[in-house]
Amino acid sequence: MKENVLDVLMYLFENYFYDEPEDEPDRDSMEENLQQAGFNNGEIEKAFEWLDGLAEQRYQPEFKIRTEQPIRVFIDSETDRLDTNCRDFLMYLSNVGILDAQRRELVLDRLLALECDEISLEDIKWVVLMVLFNQPGQEANYAWMEDLMFDTEQDYRH
Repeated sequence: MKENVLDVLMYLFENYFYDEPEDEPDRDSMEENLQQAGFNNGEIEKAFEWLDGLAEQRYQPEFKIRTEQPIRVFIDSETDRLDTNCRDFLMYLSNVGILDAQRRELVLDRLLALECDEISLEDIKWVVLMVLFNQPGQEANYAWMEDLMFDTEQDYRH
């Protein structure tokens, strides 16, 4: 039995959202399929809440930033769950232009909403991919991130 909210989200993303099917499946049928796949009701509900949180933030006003490269200081609750490699990767994505400040904050919000003690680099990649998929006008960044997902030997420098 699968126990992680991110596992449920990845299953939904791969089976329902990735190929953008013609007919959007309803929540009840997705929930039934998730139960048949072995996910428990608590994790399914948390995954739907996570997706609702992402959907609520789909359209936001753009940040008014005065400098080209704003400084991001991670707070204790973030550093407790994101190790140095994870934070470096997020900064790398910001520095190469995949995540602007607004989307970086959205990724951090969705990562912390996973409610797990530790977040891995692989978890971050999946969340970034889901966030970019959900954001209008981010198709090129999504495609770049999708390519990056399968490149395991890259060195990330910020």
